[in-house]
Amino acid sequence: MAIPTAAGRREPDWATGLGPVVFSQDEIQRRVAELAQAVSRDHAGQEIVLVGILKGAVLFTVDLLRALAVPARLDFMAISRFGPSPESRGVARLLKDLEEPIAGRHVVLAEIIVDTGFTLSYLLRMLETRHPASLKVCVLLDRPRRRLIDVPLDYVGFEAPEDFLAGYGLGYRERFRQLPYIARFDPETANAR
Repeated sequence: MAIPTAAGRREPDWATGLGPVVFSQDEIQRRVAELAQAVSRDHAGQEIVLVGILKGAVLFTVDLLRALAVPARLDFMAISRFGPSPESRGVARLLKDLEEPIAGRHVVLAEIIVDTGFTLSYLLRMLETRHPASLKVCVLLDRPRRRLIDVPLDYVGFEAPEDFLAGYGLGYRERFRQLPYIARFDPETANAR
């Protein structure tokens, strides 16, 4: 059973806590196509290795891959929780590495959101030691106001609001990732259920 919302869309009854849509499915798909055009233009005549960061960037990476006009290989990486907290102390740990070598190849790293820059900085340092021919970053959502580490972003989809967001790969306790749009999210409402 679906629950009607103020925005006129119908949410599944498990979607408690979702608020207004910030980026619609159409807006996301249009912007992903524009990002793919820019990546394709910058890599004309080259094959790229598109590297998605698990789990959040899966949908974005696949949509970007399908929209590219240059040949591309697909690979994924995953890292553990990170960030400047007493528990993690800003440390990241690799959970899944690339399956193919990237030395001498053109790599585009696809990430769903960049906040502090800790994760991206860690990944870029690791990948740069493998001597790719080029290394670019394509991110759907950027939160520059939260940046603690300066990281290069070559392709940016949207500037994200400070709100907690869910959908299109962004999850909360592994929920909401499959939604085709990005909405504001209230964890307290979801936890009250």
